[in-house]
Amino acid sequence: MFPCFGVILIYNWLSNILQEEYGEVRLLKESSRGSVRLIRHKATGQKFILRQFTGNAEVYRKLLGCSCPNLPTIYEVAEKNGENLVLEEFVEGDTLDFLLREALFSPEETRKIVMQLCRALWVLHDLGAVHRDVKPDNVILRGDTAVLIDFDAARVYKTEQAADTQILGTTGFAAPEQYGMSQSDSRADIYSVGVLINVMLTGEHPSKKLAPGHLGRVVEHCTRVNPAKRYKTVLRLVEAL
Repeated sequence: MFPCFGVILIYNWLSNILQEEYGEVRLLKESSRGSVRLIRHKATGQKFILRQFTGNAEVYRKLLGCSCPNLPTIYEVAEKNGENLVLEEFVEGDTLDFLLREALFSPEETRKIVMQLCRALWVLHDLGAVHRDVKPDNVILRGDTAVLIDFDAARVYKTEQAADTQILGTTGFAAPEQYGMSQSDSRADIYSVGVLINVMLTGEHPSKKLAPGHLGRVVEHCTRVNPAKRYKTVLRLVEAL
């Protein structure tokens, strides 16, 4: 752990490097919490994602040096007075949200994509982290590979806490416990994956239209209100798929 002045120096160093060696291509997203920009290294032309946000970047720090085809590579993480800078891999492809505007996915396509997302979530959960915002916007298809992105809402599970200290997530995809009922753990991500499966198959939330057949039963198991009645781990979900 760096002392406070060390963290600030690292933030300043990264900020200076980014200004000198990189140029902005375009602003991808902006909110009250921060921004996401596509940037390009001036010398090589290689593109990267630069995230600037307030809050906790502990999950990004845990992912430093982690290699998984279904997660973006995190290159640098720096913090200064609650402000975070994250330099990460640019994953080129289309989001599920974009693709779902054109057509729904077949059961086989859905199964293949979700099993890859479970691989990404297994890595996160093994690090003690919960994504808390699995949704179509945060899944990119890079060819045949599904990549789970955006860990701004992610957190490390704290055994001593009774409930989440900050309510984050997307309405419709967030598990009930993310609204202060209890502390969210890996089963909150399983809930969101269940909703995602249903949306990929039907275009609707399972409360409005449940997917038919076996995958519909998987969705129902994933999205039970009581976390204890869902699949216990993503490996159990993979077995069910």
